[in-house]
Amino acid sequence: MNPSNPTAPAETPTGPSNFIRDIVIEDLKTNKYGGRVHTRFPPEPNGYLHIGHAKSICLNFGLAAEFGGKTNLRFDDTNPSKEETEYVESILTDVRWLGFDWEDRLFYASDYFGQLYAWAVQLIKAGKAYVDDLTADEIRQYRGTLTEPGRESPYRNRSVEENVDLFERMRAGEFPDGSRTLRAKIDMASRNLNMRDPVMYRILHAEHHRTGDAWCIYPMYDFAHGQSDSMERITHSICTLEFEDHRPLYNWYVEQLGIFHPQQIEFDRLNLTYTLLSKRKLLQLVEGGYVRGWDDPRMPTLSGIRRRGYTPEAVRNFCANVGVSKTNGIVELGLLEHYVREDLNKRAPRAMAVLRPLPVVIDNYPEGQVEEMEAVNNPEDAAAGTRAVPFSRVLYIEQEDFREDPPKQYFRLSPGREVRLRYAYFIKCTGVVKNGNGEVTEVHCTYDPATRGGNAPDGRKVKSTIHWVSAAHAVDAETRLYDYLFTKENPGETGGGQDFTSNLNPHSLEILTGCKLEPSLAAATPGDRYQFERLGYFCADPDSAPGKTVFNRTAALRDTWAKIERRGDRR
Repeated sequence: MNPSNPTAPAETPTGPSNFIRDIVIEDLKTNKYGGRVHTRFPPEPNGYLHIGHAKSICLNFGLAAEFGGKTNLRFDDTNPSKEETEYVESILTDVRWLGFDWEDRLFYASDYFGQLYAWAVQLIKAGKAYVDDLTADEIRQYRGTLTEPGRESPYRNRSVEENVDLFERMRAGEFPDGSRTLRAKIDMASRNLNMRDPVMYRILHAEHHRTGDAWCIYPMYDFAHGQSDSMERITHSICTLEFEDHRPLYNWYVEQLGIFHPQQIEFDRLNLTYTLLSKRKLLQLVEGGYVRGWDDPRMPTLSGIRRRGYTPEAVRNFCANVGVSKTNGIVELGLLEHYVREDLNKRAPRAMAVLRPLPVVIDNYPEGQVEEMEAVNNPEDAAAGTRAVPFSRVLYIEQEDFREDPPKQYFRLSPGREVRLRYAYFIKCTGVVKNGNGEVTEVHCTYDPATRGGNAPDGRKVKSTIHWVSAAHAVDAETRLYDYLFTKENPGETGGGQDFTSNLNPHSLEILTGCKLEPSLAAATPGDRYQFERLGYFCADPDSAPGKTVFNRTAALRDTWAKIERRGDRR
């Protein structure tokens, strides 16, 4: 313990370095906040959280935890026309799923409406705010541009008494929506447009999800945000870069009010290829029926990637890897998928599944006989043990694992060729059955009883091992195969008057029915994750029910990023 600062950590933690962490370390050294580190995650409850929010969540909670501090979860619920209890509940679920705990520090900006109103009156009485009758369009016209100063509103110089009276009448509900606003009186010639008499309150006769109809005026986000941080005595108010130009305004409010002054620090927001992280556009996808809901596994929402089978550990590892900086960039979606595969490879039990089944009959295998083959649950986890997989005369294999007329370099099953069945026997194709269209509908083989377990005592080798499922014991299932939701790396790029939906991938979802799974998967419950051998990682979907088994493909097995890392030239 530091004798001069009993609340400070005994030693500087040794976490990954970044410029925000360095600021915190320096503040602790100088005892800037009495040795405190207190952060917050302040989502607006107007949509579901996405992977970009995960970066902010991990940063805020992670920094506080590293330095023995605290993190608040606060809903900045100042716009009742767009906010819903559904969004609040989803955000609570998402933060918990990521592994973070706000303990007893759950707050809402609406908790502070009374105090914010009192502070607004204080600014009016100090001659720092006024009631304006300009419409929203007129305010924009008066604001000016980046190269031209704004013009003062004709209502800017109302007396304090008149402003207090009008603001009280706004509060009482005397005026219709949009007829008046309360604006800060700062500087219409400021080079920062946010300082040109910003709106503090607007009239909005809308029911709030928590306060009901108690209020008909609501504070703007820019007015509520900094003061909410102040009331919660936040030390490090961490925001994304688009709020950098708003920082002078936040500072102005707390300085004029003479209240506790948090330190705002901005960092780069997360951008991913083939992905949109705009809640407004994600809402368009949901409301337009382009996806099946906020938790559609193609969506970048945390509820969507959770349903797809991503793990919180993988998301946290990804967020730690991309780090934080002062420059916005774009991260390849493949990197996120790499961390998902890396985590699931360690924890996901293996299983055999056949998505596009082709029957195989082993003619010399005894009728009615069933053997149990010992299969490894996870070669990456010695403690995972083994399981018994039933083997019988009729099996299913993948259609692509058989070719009647194989191309060069094709080593899987074909007429006269011998292959290994995973954990079982060598089999050799002896013939096929076709339908009227000439399509192979059944493959006939013989097996070598001496090769049980997949090895030949005479030392002969085969060039391919394929997976299988016993037909008599198979679990019928539906699998949903997902691809990128958009066809362009930057889905926001459009032309010819089209919007971003023109870049949607028409093949982002393929649904396969009649899939065959090994019997152990009958016990899978929604959220259970597996590696289907040779096929990828899959997760049981909430649509599963008694008699109906549904799996989502989380990720394919191929991992370009892992190969890049092994070469040592990772981008």
